[in-house]
Amino acid sequence: MQWETVIGLEIHVQLQTKSKIFSGASTAYGAAPNTQACEVSIALPGVLPVMNTEAARLAVKFGLAIGAEINQRSVFARKNYFYPDLPKGYQISQFEIPIVGKGEVEIEMDGKRRKIGVTRAHLEEDAGKSLHENFDKETGIDLNRAGTPLLEIVSEPDMRSAEEAVAYLRKIHSIVRYLGISDGNMQEGSFRCDANVSVRPVGQSEFGTRAELKNINSFRFVEKAIRIEVDRQIDLLEDGGEVVQETRLYDSDKNETRSMRSKEEAHDYRYFPDPDLPPMILDDAFIADVKQSLPELPHERKERFIDSFSLGVQESDQLTQDKALADFFEEVNTTSAAGPRIACNWILGELSASLNNEDLEITQSKISAPQMATLLDRIHDKTISGKLAKEVFAAMWQGEGDADSVIEKRGLKQITDSGEIEAIVDQVLADASDQVQQYKDGNQKVIGFFVGQIMKISQGKANPQQVNEILRKKLD
Repeated sequence: MQWETVIGLEIHVQLQTKSKIFSGASTAYGAAPNTQACEVSIALPGVLPVMNTEAARLAVKFGLAIGAEINQRSVFARKNYFYPDLPKGYQISQFEIPIVGKGEVEIEMDGKRRKIGVTRAHLEEDAGKSLHENFDKETGIDLNRAGTPLLEIVSEPDMRSAEEAVAYLRKIHSIVRYLGISDGNMQEGSFRCDANVSVRPVGQSEFGTRAELKNINSFRFVEKAIRIEVDRQIDLLEDGGEVVQETRLYDSDKNETRSMRSKEEAHDYRYFPDPDLPPMILDDAFIADVKQSLPELPHERKERFIDSFSLGVQESDQLTQDKALADFFEEVNTTSAAGPRIACNWILGELSASLNNEDLEITQSKISAPQMATLLDRIHDKTISGKLAKEVFAAMWQGEGDADSVIEKRGLKQITDSGEIEAIVDQVLADASDQVQQYKDGNQKVIGFFVGQIMKISQGKANPQQVNEILRKKLD
């Protein structure tokens, strides 16, 4: 039997506000445990929540960016459940009337574009964190995170493969970082994902029973977890079993999903409007002001790179997925005279490879944008060849200084004196009479031998273009 995968994602985005959603406590990451747990966070009797206007502004910003409906009247509800890191015994969230309604996000797969529906994006408070490390048969509770504003972005079940799910997740990640509403740091938990996964026979319209994979914290693990879960469900169904609706955890060490608990439905949480928070009303002026603050979005920047810099679709997509990478490219291109093509090639080539090898973000690059621009200028003005530039780049990456100092220290300046190059060419031709005859007999490939010998003698410093011109002139 052929099976179709059905996936929906719930993405939890920590909003980049200085204070919590219902109190003035700090949201800064990395503080000592429980030092940012205020009276509201720990639910002391008599405390009342007060809505953070900035959290609402950031949520509206996201909604406008994806062309979603903005509900000018939204309601906060109490989502009741018991867990040690939730002192109140309920989470303040939005249920029936969220701040952001239906919208859509476009993804591109194998050169084809398709739209993924967004059901809603609602505001809620984050819970605290349970700590299991360094505790013997005990669990530590850190409430610093409790009350941090979250925007939960719920997709329609529109994705049909793990690859599509990752493409959608990356697109949302890119959007929130471009908007500046979240740092999107998955390692620190400010961008988390739950995946609802089910399978059904191809051609069947009714959805299968879904399992929810909780709190997956990397793009790679999202793809692996979904693949493993899909295989598990298909194996189970083909063996005559039934998929149970439940919450499952992905274990990256064992590359498996395992059951955590049966999946709750909305009625299990006993949602009801929070009596301490009135409906949130957004007027036209508030929404208009947020709309005015929208920056250039990833897809808009991609189209500009294609139109203004004559870059390819794939290259522009790679450059603009990460705002910091796109900013780096633009700074290099603005500073250097080498042009956008060479800047793109070096950033997506040597620089990206070096970053990947050391698992670094572009913001952690050991070579700054102005330093990269100078290196490219030295290729452009023929101070060094492209081949020598790779040696210079490697030295710069190791901390030996900027391009000019490395070139000077290592004596890598390119030989452009035509008389000096001609003397080397004459020497090589005189020492290779057999190969010269082969060339005259029609063996054009032997030209590579001559070039190799010339570059060897010049220690790679001879200008390749001049070498070829002088060499062919003498041979012909």
